[in-house]
Amino acid sequence: MPPMPSSQAVTAVADLDLARYAGTWYEIARLPMYFQRKCTGQAIAEYTPNPDETVTVHNRCPGPEGKELSALGVARRPEPYARGKLQVTFAPRWLRWLPVVWADYWVLALDEDYRWAMVGEPRRKYLWILSRTPSMDSTTFAALEKQAVDMGYDLRSLIVAGLVD
Repeated sequence: MPPMPSSQAVTAVADLDLARYAGTWYEIARLPMYFQRKCTGQAIAEYTPNPDETVTVHNRCPGPEGKELSALGVARRPEPYARGKLQVTFAPRWLRWLPVVWADYWVLALDEDYRWAMVGEPRRKYLWILSRTPSMDSTTFAALEKQAVDMGYDLRSLIVAGLVD
């Protein structure tokens, strides 16, 4: 489905401090990517900075029959000057030299205290609203939804997996 007309471009935040971004994030809502097609509940992502300025990414979610689904990957900055833009891959290390295994992961909105974030990619296919806790207040959630729609994201397929109160 083509993106809805947008008055704003999809833009990443100007700066992302990877050390502050590290840790556990709970998925409040998603326009899911392929890995998440079998998730039956809230996903959790853990980010760990590495000495080489990459970030280890560990995603997990409940799957069918109560089994946990898990994916381990790595994120990197594709451009040193575009600090809010990352690329992520879950491909095996020996395939990471191929450009096609890397996906855009742009931080589109970020709380100044790193309590919540909205992540997407420039084609508007995927989107995640994340929080440091399993829930998010409805005012913040609504503001992030509006920002996503203003950037042209079609939220009709948005899956709300976390608690919005």
